[in-house]
Amino acid sequence: MMNLDQFLNNDTILKLRNKAHQLKKDPNFIVSDIVDDQHHQYVDLVQEGGGILGIALLGYTYIMEEAGIRFFNLAGTSAGSINALLMATTGQINEKKSERILGYLKDQNLFDFVDGPERVKRLLQKAIASRGRYKVVALKLLKNALLIKKLLKKRMGVNPGKAFENWLKNILEKHQASTLEALQTALRQIPHLHHREHIEIHYDAVKLAIISAEVTTKTKVEFPKMAHLYWDLTKNSPHPASFVRASMAIPFFFEPLTLKNLPGAGQSNHPEWMEYAGYRGAIPSEVKFVDGGLVSTFPINAFHIKNRLPNKPTFGVRLSTFREEPADTSHFPGFMGGMLGTMRQIHDLDFLLRNDDYKQLICRINADKQFNWLNYNLPDQEKVELFNLGATRAMEFLDNFRWDYYKETRKVLINERPSMIKHYL
Repeated sequence: MMNLDQFLNNDTILKLRNKAHQLKKDPNFIVSDIVDDQHHQYVDLVQEGGGILGIALLGYTYIMEEAGIRFFNLAGTSAGSINALLMATTGQINEKKSERILGYLKDQNLFDFVDGPERVKRLLQKAIASRGRYKVVALKLLKNALLIKKLLKKRMGVNPGKAFENWLKNILEKHQASTLEALQTALRQIPHLHHREHIEIHYDAVKLAIISAEVTTKTKVEFPKMAHLYWDLTKNSPHPASFVRASMAIPFFFEPLTLKNLPGAGQSNHPEWMEYAGYRGAIPSEVKFVDGGLVSTFPINAFHIKNRLPNKPTFGVRLSTFREEPADTSHFPGFMGGMLGTMRQIHDLDFLLRNDDYKQLICRINADKQFNWLNYNLPDQEKVELFNLGATRAMEFLDNFRWDYYKETRKVLINERPSMIKHYL
């Protein structure tokens, strides 16, 4: 079992934390126009999915919090959805939460989340250890083909995903957030906020957006917003852990999340389904969810409002390298990887191409250059290195971000005179 000192008191973090504290005291350090009575600055946050690389997200949010930044609206996919939900539920919005979440993470053997048969666990360990030697991986898969075929045919995944879901449920129950109603109550607990120009601001609730892919009706799902389509909320309140379980169900690695007895099953042209999902067909009685990264691994458009100058920015944090070099499609695994990468990122890329200003808001950790995103058996030292990498990239981002410059860029893009620009609240 690891201890917090390994993460929080190594030389890298000590230096970064000291610099973050200096930034917090600097009156010229401005990243948002929304502040609270303790002078915390508020931003929205979107976190990319990336399996075990999600440890780096905690390094990022830790340094942000140490610099006096707090997170308002939260969105994420897969690993990003885990941190988004825990940031929303493990404390008040004006509190630092990354260290608390890190405490839960350090106590957990992450390889326990690989909860399939022992043969599968050993196979995955060896496949990861092969480090891209595709012939070695293929041989090991062939040797275990019957077992894998049986698991995929019966369960559509080699790991049930129950160990992860139970771990998350236990954390949420400690924070009285084990129902949708409890989650919604937590999202409404907002401190006194105001514009730094002494304008009173009122928000009804924090927005949380957890992205999943529901493959039965081919729908991009946003939880908790669309929970009523899949649960009869008058009879059954879903556990918020189910939202994240739906978002991180990596195809074939984890079993899909299956929901049965949907409200309105059999009805066609249901107004709620047409409004929220754009689906007109008959509502199925059973649906399956897989990793939201298949449709939007980086839902950076979650809080975007057109033609308005924001009072607070939407920071985005990417775990993976993104179109920095071509994929090697000369062999089958590389071809498959390139194809899946295109599917996962093209929706988000389309938004970024149409909203060039977001380039200033995105921190790129590029953790996949050094770490395997599926290595749940990551050595302790590499977990620390991942955390440090996220923290380092966060500080680099803060060193270069200029809120006033961003607002000027946005003014130009929305093509309005500065005096006529409206602020959204």
